[in-house]
Amino acid sequence: MAGKILLILFYVLFPILVIYLGSKFNLVRKIGSIVICYAVGLLIGNVGILPDDIAGLQDTLTSIAIPLAIPLLLFSEDIRKWVRMARTTFISMLLGLLSVVIMIIAGFFAFRDIIPECWKISGMLIGVYSGGTPNLAAIAEMLDVNEELYILTHTSDLVIGAFLLLFLISVGQRFFLTFLKPYKSLNGEKEDGNAEKMVEEFESYDGIFKRKIFLPLLKAFGLSVLIFGVGGGLSFLFSKDYQTVVAILTITTLGIVSSTIRSINAIKKTFPAGMYFILVFSVVVASMADLGEMFGNGHSVVFLSIFLFIILAVIGSLLLHAIFSWIFGIDADHFIITSVALSMSPPFVPVVAGALKNKE
Repeated sequence: MAGKILLILFYVLFPILVIYLGSKFNLVRKIGSIVICYAVGLLIGNVGILPDDIAGLQDTLTSIAIPLAIPLLLFSEDIRKWVRMARTTFISMLLGLLSVVIMIIAGFFAFRDIIPECWKISGMLIGVYSGGTPNLAAIAEMLDVNEELYILTHTSDLVIGAFLLLFLISVGQRFFLTFLKPYKSLNGEKEDGNAEKMVEEFESYDGIFKRKIFLPLLKAFGLSVLIFGVGGGLSFLFSKDYQTVVAILTITTLGIVSSTIRSINAIKKTFPAGMYFILVFSVVVASMADLGEMFGNGHSVVFLSIFLFIILAVIGSLLLHAIFSWIFGIDADHFIITSVALSMSPPFVPVVAGALKNKE
């Protein structure tokens, strides 16, 4: 029990330490708080210091962090901008879906004679890379997938996804900008003083504990908790397979509706407050990727085949999506965000948006 309490304290307090160091040291700011949290999470999850029975605790923390973060991230939004962004986002999403389907079909024909029930693996991958892990579990249950195959697929997806996310939040934007066009702000602000000021405010926690900021922010947090409760409560009216979907859709919808209320939209620092919970989520989810379990059975032909299949599905579809984006003139930020929404599920979108420094 003491070990779990210490672990919870670490998950909650380490992001605060990173935020503090970022306010003091330029190197920390350049690396990025999300990159540091994710890298440290991977490290502590694979050096053998975590208790054996913490999977439930980690699941609980991730289940709490994201629903609390989403409303706070949305309270400061201007939804009128979304209408102008919708066309590019939708085209990029369709191109991403097409890329996923093409690469998984290719992987099926490449590995069907090696991986048992390869068609089921393909089905799970179509699900997970068009909406995230809940789809993976739902399709596995529906297709009656062998438990060992499911664990190998899920573990491979976690580890490969962890390194892909680390790439996207560190150097991914710079890499894809070598051939994709840069994102153009809807306010027409691009690489000028105003844009720099927006980025600084987007990242900054300065003054967050001042009375005139902190007290309204507590109200915003209370509203976020209330929205979380409504979304969670409503989800229990549905079967287990749909509960996560209902909860997230409800929380997101109520967050958007709340942003249209001027008194809520005007509260300062709601976005950085939401990003704190994203940092907590980043540390926790990265520590769940077990590299030892993956590479400890490295001589298994089936395991290596599943691993290679998922590499083909993830990296192959990302590169194919990038090529399609270049052909159709999709900018780098739209491409990266929609790729993450598909392959890693919507909760990871604000993680990457934070690393891209693109609040819009």
